[in-house]
Amino acid sequence: MAGRADSTVLAGARVVLPTGTVENGRVIVEGDRIAGSATEDARTLDLTGYWVVPGFVDMHNHGGGGASFTSGTVDEVLTGIRTHRAHGTTTLVASTVTGEMDFLAHRAGILSELVQQGDLAGIHFEGPFISPCRKGAHSEGLLRDPDPAEVRKLMDAARGTAKMFTLATELPGGIESVRLLAEHGVIAAIGHTDATYEQTVEAIDAGATVATHLFNAMPGLGHRAPGPIAALLEDERVTVELINDGTHLHPAALELAYRHAGAARVALITDAMDAAGFGDGRYQLGPLAVDVKDGVARLVEGDSIAGSTLTLDTAFRRSVTVDRIPVGDVVQSISANPAQLLGVYDKVGSLEPGKDADLVVLDEDFVLKGVMRKGEWIIEPGA
Repeated sequence: MAGRADSTVLAGARVVLPTGTVENGRVIVEGDRIAGSATEDARTLDLTGYWVVPGFVDMHNHGGGGASFTSGTVDEVLTGIRTHRAHGTTTLVASTVTGEMDFLAHRAGILSELVQQGDLAGIHFEGPFISPCRKGAHSEGLLRDPDPAEVRKLMDAARGTAKMFTLATELPGGIESVRLLAEHGVIAAIGHTDATYEQTVEAIDAGATVATHLFNAMPGLGHRAPGPIAALLEDERVTVELINDGTHLHPAALELAYRHAGAARVALITDAMDAAGFGDGRYQLGPLAVDVKDGVARLVEGDSIAGSTLTLDTAFRRSVTVDRIPVGDVVQSISANPAQLLGVYDKVGSLEPGKDADLVVLDEDFVLKGVMRKGEWIIEPGA
């Protein structure tokens, strides 16, 4: 049940702020913003026994609700956005998968309109500039080296809404493409890569600042050839994406990332595909067929993991209850860090006066019970 909270005090909950958790705290909503004080006629909603945390920010998401961000119509893309909003993701970047350059440029134009009208926070191009050795669920025949001119073509097609490119920076043109992206304020992310440790260090020095789903689609840690994982974890300039769905990462790998990088350098993502929030069955991920069984997506040919069916409320709950990560650290990783990377932390990512009234209500078991976006209840607690 949706409704605008014109003047509402959310009272009695554990409220997670950048400075820590406030017991018996309150969040004041005026219109579409968080306010510092309440009006006399403000409605009070008792949330005793609940948690109130900032709305989630997903910077790597390919779809949901049966809809693909790479190939769906505008209405289908909106269905995917609404699906993730109902799971607490109030800010979302649409990720594409590898395709023909002209097709991706056309998709960028469509998605950019949804960015401009406020439904999306930007576009992330995952492919085609990735390694055939670590292609994962990308069509090998469509892969290409990261030519700066082609990177620029997609940036231009996105009309200022491109937020991130995933690149195998060891390929010809990789370092030059990183420099181009950094010069234009677009995130260069290292992923689907077969780079050595030394090549990864070179890319970071050139301006790469994100590891696309760390551990996945890259060489493992080696004692003589530490590879990209060591370089990405050790450098304070890099934020590492993690998919915490119980399939992509062993709990020990998640703990390693948190211990070594720290919560301030982790971004929890979904890497979701169409089946997220929808169910098992046969799907398409770009040109490739995907079977989803028991919530795990794999390519029909080759059996590679093909994205996830994860939603961020599930990632939040698993991080706290299974992995025992402190709530404040999870909030930082799932809201504040990605908001800062995307350049929108002045509007979202924390519960501070003046910011958008984007928030999630969780019960004592960290099950989602309410979602508000820009002061509008998408799911109202108790409704």
